[in-house]
Amino acid sequence: MADTRLYTEYKDKIVPAMNKTFGYKNPHEVPKLEKIVLNMGCGDASNDRGLMTEAVEAMTLIAGQKALITKARKSNASFKIRDGMNIGCKVTLRGAKMYEFLDRLVTIAMPRIRDFRGINGKSFDGNGNYAMGIKEHIIFPEINYDKVNKIRGMDIIVCTSAKNDNEAKELLKHFRFPFKDNNQEG
Repeated sequence: MADTRLYTEYKDKIVPAMNKTFGYKNPHEVPKLEKIVLNMGCGDASNDRGLMTEAVEAMTLIAGQKALITKARKSNASFKIRDGMNIGCKVTLRGAKMYEFLDRLVTIAMPRIRDFRGINGKSFDGNGNYAMGIKEHIIFPEINYDKVNKIRGMDIIVCTSAKNDNEAKELLKHFRFPFKDNNQEG
């Protein structure tokens, strides 16, 4: 893996800081990022293929990697969805692209969110993985606002090798995730 700025910082600063905080006996015990999954739902694209193409292109620009189209597994009459219908797109980032995306997310995209007061520190799954949602995909600098027909939201899931949520939260704090003040949440 070509060392990105954030990966170099992880090796040089974050690993020793985590070691100091948790006192790991083995350097391989220190939690690390495994992957970041981006998911964008496009249920309205079932009627218009152009919307799905636009969503895939936007996701590809944001991630720097080709997005996969996700298909419905079951039919659901209330949502007017049939089995096998295109309903969204996703990208799984690993390695250098994962660190580059995380760097852009924290330093460029999150500060561009309107009325941003930090992210929820309770959105961990109990196994050290963090999930968050973004309401507007146009916060990413790669997206040209003038060419967007529909503003979409997306889910971002950060998977770590941490054993529990406390280790994962500490790791993400070192990666400069702007969690809300601890007085507001536990």
